[in-house]
Amino acid sequence: MSNISTRKRIWGWWFFDWASQPYHTLLVTFVFGPFFAAVAANYYLGEGLEPEAAKAQAQTMWSTGMTIIGLLIGFGAPFIGALADISGRKRPWLLGFSLMYVLGAWGIWYSDPAGSNLWWMLVTFGFGFIGAEFALIFANSQLPSLGEKDDVGAISGSGFAFGYLGGVLALFIMLLFFVEQGSGKTLIGLDPILGLDAETREGTRAVGPITALWFIIFMIPYYLWVKDGPRTGKRGTLSQSVSLVVSSVKALRHRSSLAHYLGSSMLYRDALNGLYSFGGVYAALVLGWQITLIGIFGIISAIAAAAFSWVGGMADKRYGPKPVIIAAILVLTLVCIIVVNMSRETLFGFELAEGSKLPDVVFFGCGVLIGGFGGILQAASRSLMVRHTNPAKATESFGLYGLSGRATAFLAPGLIWVATTWTGSARLGISPVIFLFILGLIVLYRVKAEGDQV
Repeated sequence: MSNISTRKRIWGWWFFDWASQPYHTLLVTFVFGPFFAAVAANYYLGEGLEPEAAKAQAQTMWSTGMTIIGLLIGFGAPFIGALADISGRKRPWLLGFSLMYVLGAWGIWYSDPAGSNLWWMLVTFGFGFIGAEFALIFANSQLPSLGEKDDVGAISGSGFAFGYLGGVLALFIMLLFFVEQGSGKTLIGLDPILGLDAETREGTRAVGPITALWFIIFMIPYYLWVKDGPRTGKRGTLSQSVSLVVSSVKALRHRSSLAHYLGSSMLYRDALNGLYSFGGVYAALVLGWQITLIGIFGIISAIAAAAFSWVGGMADKRYGPKPVIIAAILVLTLVCIIVVNMSRETLFGFELAEGSKLPDVVFFGCGVLIGGFGGILQAASRSLMVRHTNPAKATESFGLYGLSGRATAFLAPGLIWVATTWTGSARLGISPVIFLFILGLIVLYRVKAEGDQV
């Protein structure tokens, strides 16, 4: 590692964001998520449900899958992180989870657009998503070693900006050359390339293998330039990792700022994940957008995220991460209020003219803010966690951070499921996200802006 410059290590670390971002951009939010929602809704329509009930059932199924995935990630993350800290080795773990990422993404190719294997679609997506989230924990844990405390905010923000640019490029490629519109043509009027069959949605289903290949190729700089620190000579056991995690959780009673930060981030990151997981689904079910239009929406959102993340990183360096987080939460809460009060026919209770494009314009604006301030929130949150992290226990600490972000990952989709079922509306089903953001902001008040590294 001594032969690799700090600049190269930082660039290698940034390439992890570039390589991994398409799972979130292409699969979670803008291509596979809406594709799954549309396939599931059509399937339930064919089973005899009314249109609104079919849409609600599709959203319920997606939220159920995301809830289960979140629970598996949340309760596994800190124990795996502790094992890595005991041995001092992160790369073997990251390699294993990278393999999960690739296999899960590739499996999406086998989705049936008629809806006969909806559970397979969720399982293979979830397998890869678990790999992506666990790999991210190990990458995040390397952030403290890349710079001084006052520099990590800018490094984190630039990493998110670079990752979002990768997501934009991947999405752009998908829309231009692969994803079919209703006409069977891509956004620029081509048949899906490589002889893919538009009738069976092969262009859209190719998003899985493309995401996998993208990850394989662009992880190369990471593996070349980001190495493990010294090994401890210990292998570590499951009982030791459990003991470490239990000790860390117990120690939180003596670290009020960290405890409140983990609680706050648990709530507002869960809300943000809910926005990301259901944003494309909302566009498909409530506004009736096709995947190509959702993809354009995604490109605009991701460009905004890249630009805002970089600006947010600079603001973090100047003002610290806590004020940046507060501003991001306030903006995202406002966006949620707008989204919940908008449909194809009305805006805040006011009737719109038939065929009005105002909902589309408003939602595009919301997309810019969701992407931009969502990127800022993630980058600044990672930076504030560094201020609460002992570098000697970085992976364990970021495992707890992963736990706080995923331990209640069932909460947003679960509450969305309850709200959707109770109201029978995919639009109103998003409303619990507002309350999660507000609660997260309230708990954040008790967090020290300068952090602690006991």
